[in-house]
Amino acid sequence: MYRIGIDLGGTNIAVGLVDENYKIVVKKTTPTLAKRESEAIVADMARLCREVCEAKGVDIKDIVNIGVAAPGIANHRNGCVEYSCNLPFRRFPLVKALADELGVEESRVKIANDANAAAWGEAVAGAAKGTSNSIMVTLGTGVGGGIIIDNKIFSGFNAAAGEIGHIVIEQDGALCGCGRRGCWEAYSSATALVRMTKEAVEECERTGRYTSMSKAERISGRTACDAMRAGDEVGTEVYNRYVKYLANGITNMVNIFQPEVISLGGGVSNEGQSLIDAILPIVRAEQYGGDVVELTQLRIAELGNDAGIIGAAALEQ
Repeated sequence: MYRIGIDLGGTNIAVGLVDENYKIVVKKTTPTLAKRESEAIVADMARLCREVCEAKGVDIKDIVNIGVAAPGIANHRNGCVEYSCNLPFRRFPLVKALADELGVEESRVKIANDANAAAWGEAVAGAAKGTSNSIMVTLGTGVGGGIIIDNKIFSGFNAAAGEIGHIVIEQDGALCGCGRRGCWEAYSSATALVRMTKEAVEECERTGRYTSMSKAERISGRTACDAMRAGDEVGTEVYNRYVKYLANGITNMVNIFQPEVISLGGGVSNEGQSLIDAILPIVRAEQYGGDVVELTQLRIAELGNDAGIIGAAALEQ
């Protein structure tokens, strides 16, 4: 029994043939070329679906489920991508278009927001496997995530829920890409960590304070982390500040949802268990309920870039 998962990104389309154990057995990718017509993008999605099936000798009509992880507002109730800022979809009936292109029934094609699909992937086959309530937080260019409640993706009445990066944690704080100020994304994304690192280096250059980070050819999300591990005082201050903001948002997630597991994905999560160890004491000290209630577990996400494919393949809505 095979399923197909499609991770539709602004840069690449990735399609995987997934077995009954939620393992990807064949994977194909192609550039999205996002400025094209919607129909041309769907045609490439369908082509990759056929290619992964042919590679394993499987008939597309025998595929149990075809799921799409799409950026933006992906409405599983009507099969439309209502809006995507990086793709030309505006109330586009993606489910019908893909089903027609593949010659299968619409009922066999499912759709979800890409972050929600990744969270679902972690719930069925990754860090939150075996739980009914979990949250995945992705720490990349922005802060994204997905919320699983009672073994279902929580998407709200309008399919737009789950934008956890846009809770405000610093009133009148840094400007976020969404237009608000003080969003969690503006303080806990990899982009935010780079900004805070640059600000610290510039401050050191003005005051004459030493930091090894001034010698970096390019400041990235790893710069402060590497400096902290090397004992750099300024790097440690930046890292600790970042951790405090990250823990603040995670504590909010715990207090609102009380999930069994929160998993961390995205580039910053490559810090691994040391990141969890830095966050956890702050969360435990500030979370509602303290040691009285059963405690949410923090884990590093396990599926990496394949989470969207696996989660899409496992969609059941």
